Parts: sequence; C-alpha cells; structure tokens
Amino acid sequence: MTKQPRGGNRPHTEGLPKTEPLTASQVHQNAAAKRMLRRLVQSESPPTAPLSIVDRLTGSPYANPMIQVGGIDASARKTMDFALRLAESMFRYGAGALEVETSIIAVTAALGLSNIEVDITNQSVAINYAPQDQTPISLLRVVRSWTNNYAGLAKVHQLVTDIVAGGVGRDEAIRRLDEIIRSPKPFPRWMVTVAFGVFSAVFVGVLGGGPGASGIAFASNLLISLLARQLGRWRTPDFFNTAACSFVVTLIALLMWRFGSPVGIQIAPAIVVVGGILLLLPTGRLVSSVQDAINGFPVTAAGRFLSTVLTFGALVAGIAVAFVVGDMTGMEPINVTETFPPAYPLWALVIMVAVAVVAIGITEQTDWKLLLPTAAVGVVGHLVLIAGETLGVGPRFSAALAAVVIGLLARVVALRMGAPQLVVAVPAALILLPGLTIFRSMYVLTIEESEILLGAGGMLSAGAIVFGVAGGIVLGDTLARPLTRSLASNERRRARRR
Repeated sequence: MTKQPRGGNRPHTEGLPKTEPLTASQVHQNAAAKRMLRRLVQSESPPTAPLSIVDRLTGSPYANPMIQVGGIDASARKTMDFALRLAESMFRYGAGALEVETSIIAVTAALGLSNIEVDITNQSVAINYAPQDQTPISLLRVVRSWTNNYAGLAKVHQLVTDIVAGGVGRDEAIRRLDEIIRSPKPFPRWMVTVAFGVFSAVFVGVLGGGPGASGIAFASNLLISLLARQLGRWRTPDFFNTAACSFVVTLIALLMWRFGSPVGIQIAPAIVVVGGILLLLPTGRLVSSVQDAINGFPVTAAGRFLSTVLTFGALVAGIAVAFVVGDMTGMEPINVTETFPPAYPLWALVIMVAVAVVAIGITEQTDWKLLLPTAAVGVVGHLVLIAGETLGVGPRFSAALAAVVIGLLARVVALRMGAPQLVVAVPAALILLPGLTIFRSMYVLTIEESEILLGAGGMLSAGAIVFGVAGGIVLGDTLARPLTRSLASNERRRARRR
C-alpha cells in the first residue's frame, strides 16, 4: 500500500513533462481571451430584461401618451375591461392586430397602467396586469363575430386619440364607447344593396363593357346581394354564401352568353362576372393578414390568411360549378384571350372610378365625410395603374406600384380625417384586383382540361397580383409614417383643445 504525502509534501512529479513559465505576451493573450469569452456568454445588459411596453407605440399615432393619473390606478380591473371591449370592437370592425395592440397599450398607459402585457391572436385578446408586489390580473376576450363598419372603426380611432391626448377620462371613454357600439351604421341596408349593384355596373364600364353589360351586372348583383342576405338569415356558413353568390352571377352571365340578353345585345360573360365577384373578394382581411405578418403577428396573420384562402376558394368553386352547368346546357366556347378596349374616354373613366370607390365605401359602411377623400385616393391609384401599364412595366408591378401610392396617400388622408389607414386604403385599392385573370384561369382549368398548365399559371399570376396589392398597401403605410408624425401630433393637440 503506497503512502500518501503528508502536510505540505507534494507528490512526485518526476514522470511528468517539464513546463515552462508563461511569458508576458502569453499572459496578456489569456486575459484577452477570457474577456472575449465573458462578453460572449454574458452581454452588457441582461438579454431577458423586459422592454418598456410603451416603446411599441413608436411610429403609431399614439406615441408619447399623456398620463392622466399620478400612480397605479386603484381600479385597474375597470380599465382592463374597457381596454378589452375597445379591442373587441376594433377587431369586429376589421382593424389589424398592430392597430389593436397599440390602441390597448396607449389607452392603458394613458389611464395609469404601465405594467401590462398584451397577447393577440386572430380571435382573442388577452391582457395581463402584474404590478410589483401585487396580485396579477389576467383577462381574456374572444371575438366571435365580424361586421362591415368602417365608420365605427374611425370613431374608435378618434376615441383612442382623445384618451391619449388627455382630454377624456375613463368614465367618459366608457360612455363614448357604448354610444359607438350602439349607434346605427351610417347607411341603411337598401342603400348598401343599391351601392353593390352600382359598383358592379360602373366597374364593368371601366373594364370596357358597354351599357348593356353594365345593366346585366347591376341586375345580377342586386340578386346576389338579396341571396346573401337570405342565406345569412338561415345562418349558412360564409364559405357557402360566397360560393352560392359567385355561382349565381357566373351562371347568369353564361346564360346571357348562351341564349342572348333580353335586349338582343351580345354580352361577354367574363366582364359581367368580374363586376360581380370583385366585391366578394376578402380584400380587407387579406390586407390585414399581410399587415399582421409583416408587423410580427404570425398567429393572427395565419388565422386571417386561412379565412382569406377559404373565401377565395369559395369564389373559385362557385365559378367552376357554374362553368360545368353552362357546359351541360351546350354553352359555346368562350374566347378567354379576348381583350376589351376602353368604351369611354379617360375623363369618363376617372369619374366612373370615383363613383365605384364611393359605392365600395357605402358597402363597407364608411363615414360619409370619408367618401370623397377615399374616391380621390382611388382615382390617383387608378391613374398610376394606367401609367404603369402604358410604360410597359407589366400588370403585376403596375398594380403593386399603384397600391404603394394608395397606401401612402391613405395614411395621410386618414390621419387628417381622424381615421385609421385601412378605412381609406381598402376601398381605394379594390379596383386593382385581377378579376378578369381569375375568370379566365378558372374557365381554362374547368372546361379546357388540355390547357391546365395555362390555367394554373393564370391563377398563380392572379395570386401574385393580389398579394402584391396587399403588400403594396402595407409598404405605402410604412413609407408614410415619417411623413405623418406631425399630423398625429396636430390631431392630438386639436383633441386637447376640445
């Protein structure tokens, strides 16, 4: 048994290799390596340190809110309930996730709640309030219904602006929100129905159709508007509502093509169908989904995008079934490559585009004072589209460029009028969507099976234009933010004076 060394006796090291003492340069290199390793594993500021929630308001109209109370609000639950009702109303009226989040943060910060976290999905809003050394409060609100009410969304936007400016307390804000929720929409149902038909008739004229085609489009859209209302009373899912409406408008156009119109005018079915399906496209949801994806809300964007795809699929399904029924009745082949030269001079087309955008605004229940500014933005966007096509940049890039201009102007106009950008941008951009491409592609896919690749390529081209328009609106809104900081501050100053 070997003896262990005692006390200060060191073990024998004769068998180990000899080591040389470190030089001064080696000691310096070791110290530098240790410092580098320390910086890699431990940053100067802890990576999990919480960021100020109010920093999320940077770039929004609600930056630097006016705090109305000096400390923690004693009745935080009431403030959170109000913020959730506000968020639910905005979601129901079509607002994007970023706008809802910034509104919640601005309102709660202005009313004295600084320690909150907000979580938003496509159907729910959750707020967590966790002040230091106090019991946290978590509330959740689920949004189960949606409606067209851009006027209500603009009023909610103005309410948030007034709260952030310090001119409205919580009790007054609750009363005003109740009034907004209970107030009727600006336009009655019959006017919305007529506006639906007017848009279709005018837009058919913009595409190159004559008075006969416009008349057929007007009548068919009145019919599908009444059909959609009846299906809504029966609580039919939106997917089947959209499919039924696209089927009816396509079948009417095909029957007119097959048997002739009552007045004996030959009607091109493609141009009539486009006027009918364009308002059925989920433009607002698509723009909101792209906006949410770009702004860092992937769950909300995925939910809205799935809903958009289903609606788009319902449109395609209705058109395809109508083609099959028309083919069974002996429908003559349609020349899908047919082009439609302008039926009216440019000045008349400008007036028709303005009328079409006003009609869209009525169907979306936009506030009446926003109708003419929205029409002006739509006219400018249409002129940019014509200029792009004249310069030969292609239909995809022309539509995207026009959407950028519309998104930029919409933010400027909306802030001046006390409304969110979406309220102006969506009605103005609807005229950019490729209805003719969708119709032609579906005809090729359904009837001319030998040209399936051509039809699939057309659908991809239409999808590219649709997403280009949605992305262009969001890009225009982003580009306009540095230009509209003074507009947001002026709006808040006017609110304080009131």
